[in-house]
Amino acid sequence: VAEPDLLKACAGADILLFVVPHQFIGKVCDQLKGHVKKDAVGVSLIKGVDEGPGGLRLISDIIHEKLGIEMSVLMGANIASEVAEEKFCETTIGCKNMQHGRTLKELMQTPNFRVTVVPEADTVEICGALKNIVAVGAGFCDGLGYGDNTKAAVIRLGLMEMIGFAKLFCKGPVTSSTFLESCGVADLITTCYGGRNRKVAEAFAKTGKSIEQLEKEMLNGQKLQGPQTSAELHRILKSKNVVEKFPLFTAVYRICYEGKPVTDVIKCLQNHPEHM
Repeated sequence: VAEPDLLKACAGADILLFVVPHQFIGKVCDQLKGHVKKDAVGVSLIKGVDEGPGGLRLISDIIHEKLGIEMSVLMGANIASEVAEEKFCETTIGCKNMQHGRTLKELMQTPNFRVTVVPEADTVEICGALKNIVAVGAGFCDGLGYGDNTKAAVIRLGLMEMIGFAKLFCKGPVTSSTFLESCGVADLITTCYGGRNRKVAEAFAKTGKSIEQLEKEMLNGQKLQGPQTSAELHRILKSKNVVEKFPLFTAVYRICYEGKPVTDVIKCLQNHPEHM
């Protein structure tokens, strides 16, 4: 039976899973402060980033700072309804402490939910946040009536921008092999073909209604992560003077928040620096 009281649900827990929209994590941590075991381990499934003094602030960093617990992350091609129906999928745990990684894998892996553990936790987390921005771009292309070739270009160029962002902002090492895990290219593909960010972005392109209005009409109280993450990312890129290096991320932000035409997403693909 689900326990609605946060403190009762977490009382005495050795492992805490964080799965809330990223805009609510500060409030959740403030409620938990002083009520969590010191040696508890946290796992964040939250897709998003925040702005920090050094530019990027990861959601796992916010939880660690507020609660003082060691954090890992879990990201992958895991559309929730399919996981619930026990349809086969893979996922990636990013964990700097490999002993904890083995424990988490043992707890979570099932025949239909296969887990890979990698040490580059920051890269894994960044993949989970940025793929939602790319999916918004893919949805815009769907709404404009473009086909699978165009979507393939969005996925490829989006992946290049994800790798570029991780290399610029990650504190630890960033290797291309992490992007080949479920958290990287696999999650990017599934999010650009399924998922709510793509679906709402397609409706945005077709109807001209605002993101907020479509969120209310289409998502049954769920929140979109892609547009909001694009806004947070834009502030980070602006503060570091690197906006022009990330044209797809920037186009998504400007279409969602500055009233730019949806067709700008195609212009950004046509003039992408990867082609120069």
